[in-house]
Amino acid sequence: MILVVGDLVDDIGVRPLGTVNAASDTVSEIRMTAGGSAANVAAWLGHLGAPVRFVGRCGTDAVGRHTAALEAYGVDARISGDPDLPTATIVLTLDDAADRTMYVDRAANTTLTDEHVPADVWDDVTWLHLTGYSFFDDGVRPVVLRLVAEARRRGAGVSIDPSSLGFLEAVGRDAVLGWLSGADLVLPNEDEQRFLQLSGDGVVLTRGARGASFGSRTVPAVGADVVDTVGAGDAFAAGFLSRWTVDRDAAKALQAGAEAAARCVSVRGARPVT
Repeated sequence: MILVVGDLVDDIGVRPLGTVNAASDTVSEIRMTAGGSAANVAAWLGHLGAPVRFVGRCGTDAVGRHTAALEAYGVDARISGDPDLPTATIVLTLDDAADRTMYVDRAANTTLTDEHVPADVWDDVTWLHLTGYSFFDDGVRPVVLRLVAEARRRGAGVSIDPSSLGFLEAVGRDAVLGWLSGADLVLPNEDEQRFLQLSGDGVVLTRGARGASFGSRTVPAVGADVVDTVGAGDAFAAGFLSRWTVDRDAAKALQAGAEAAARCVSVRGARPVT
């Protein structure tokens, strides 16, 4: 069982259908989809057939909706509702290359505490996956650091996706490296790796259209008609972990990651289309 803990979000994707008219109206394609980096990884893991459990927070009014959305992929979703804060929201604007700029309100994600991750979520868990967004949050960071320590105590593997170059730069390299020190695998993209300068056998590097590498292994990107790059890294992480946690085969894990990422960028939204 892979345990994923972290962000759960409502994504609002905005793709202008013509020239942006500043301070006026621009005809656009706007879609709201379920998102959140950690929840996306869980959704892709479940879709790929891996046993996965997700723990996260949203607004009380959205617990049923987000639980059902993840359960549809086969995820054991343990979602609790915050009575005061709404579900986190991200507004994403997509450019002509389908790349995105994100405006983030973490809302209920900021209220995750130890009580929302009870002992029974560890039942049958052999791997823990976390994303950088939980570490960047001063209130949530102690919770996820304790989760890493608990995984180590139980003999479970740990992977962390650094997640956001902007946040990494704001925090500083030394602090981030300290947070990552308990991970067996770190999954940065090229910009994040350039900043962090990670070394060792546990770095799974994603290179976008140039593929991905892990140790001496490299795979090319799988061809796709790119519609939306949101969630591509989450899909890659899920694909990689779905194989790595089974047989530690680097080549198969990289290929599975590349295939999942290609499927993700070919559709709108960050989750699998069923």
